[in-house]
Amino acid sequence: MRFLVVTYGTEGDTRPLVMLCHGLMQAGHEVMLLAEGGTLESARVLGVPHAALEGDIHDEVVALVSRGNDLGAAARGLARMAARHVPEWMRQADAAAVGCDAVLTGGLAAFVGMSVAERHGIPVIGLGMIPLTPTRAFATPFLPRLRLPGLLNRWSYSAVNHAVWRTFKRPINDAREAMGMPPRRTLWRDVPMLYGISPSLLPQPADWPADHQVCGQWRAPDMGWTPDAALQTFLDAGPAPVYLGFGSMTGFDREQVLPALLGALAPRRVLLSPGWVGLPDMPLPPNVFVVGSVPHEALFPRCAFVIHHGGSGTTHSACRAGVPSLVMPFAADQLFWARRLWNLGLAPEPLSVKRLDEASLERAIGFAELTQTRERAAALGRAMAEENGVATAVEYVEHHVGRPMAGTTRVTTHGRVQTAGLPPGEGGPGP
Repeated sequence: MRFLVVTYGTEGDTRPLVMLCHGLMQAGHEVMLLAEGGTLESARVLGVPHAALEGDIHDEVVALVSRGNDLGAAARGLARMAARHVPEWMRQADAAAVGCDAVLTGGLAAFVGMSVAERHGIPVIGLGMIPLTPTRAFATPFLPRLRLPGLLNRWSYSAVNHAVWRTFKRPINDAREAMGMPPRRTLWRDVPMLYGISPSLLPQPADWPADHQVCGQWRAPDMGWTPDAALQTFLDAGPAPVYLGFGSMTGFDREQVLPALLGALAPRRVLLSPGWVGLPDMPLPPNVFVVGSVPHEALFPRCAFVIHHGGSGTTHSACRAGVPSLVMPFAADQLFWARRLWNLGLAPEPLSVKRLDEASLERAIGFAELTQTRERAAALGRAMAEENGVATAVEYVEHHVGRPMAGTTRVTTHGRVQTAGLPPGEGGPGP
């Protein structure tokens, strides 16, 4: 079969989908991945066919993260991004969908992928690295501070999902009209969903539809990565270091945050990954080694613990490595993952970028170094090592798309997913 995979976001959004594409290719299928150009290095390394969608995610994220969790400002930023890019995304995805058997889509281009699947009359499967399906179990990850009764937890998903849809609705419908498609008035319903989330880290809620599945982390195959000579020398020179890096996060005062963390960690050995924020304007002590882009899957097991921003991908990689975390969340779903690790006893209470006093940092580091914390982290790592998220997802896709026509879901222009042999709207339970 032939699949079009469409996403738009940071490296953390694209990389798991690259791994899913690689798994589909290993199973004998053809794929084409459309994603932001700066996030496609792993696709090049693994030989996954790909093309860059219009846009520069660095500039988009800088603008959005600088607003923190101000949902109104973030919504306005998303609306401006959608207005700029959706028309071209739609044209690119429409051309790439010709001859495909299904569209797999997620991230900020999800509505584009769903529209293109509808236009071509082929199945669509949603992809996610964070829970988007309504549940009574917990509120949407985009409102992690809420403590609500079950029904209001479900409502929180509808509120956020519809807010996102409103920011994309006009550019999506303008692009649909340009292709001769009718406008959409409501969100898609009954779209199957696959999640690159570990069931050991976040068990699947009991009230999710049967075709919304937590698969396990979509991670890289073992490619035999070895550190370069300088990094290997550092790793060999002493006890396991602490990894410190915030990936694509910007918009915070690195001259305040990084020196505070490095000072609290001394004299421990530190692997400092500057990411998008860059290095602080200070001489780095000899216990600090600056590391570039390296695979977390291979590096984190060599670390004592990991200090990170709480993105889904980094969180999963730290947990699978069997090491504790210290999480400093900045925006979006990061506080959700930070609190999940805290509740599981794998990390201290989430750090605040605004309150990095010596006493709180000392307590947080001390918690990560407790024997009980390390034991809990190691146990989760062993459980996750038994999972194969890519194989689970590939099996689902093959069954869902390749099964006989009776029972195959396809997007229709009427706002629901149609099951062949059934009237539109009777293809299964909605979210």
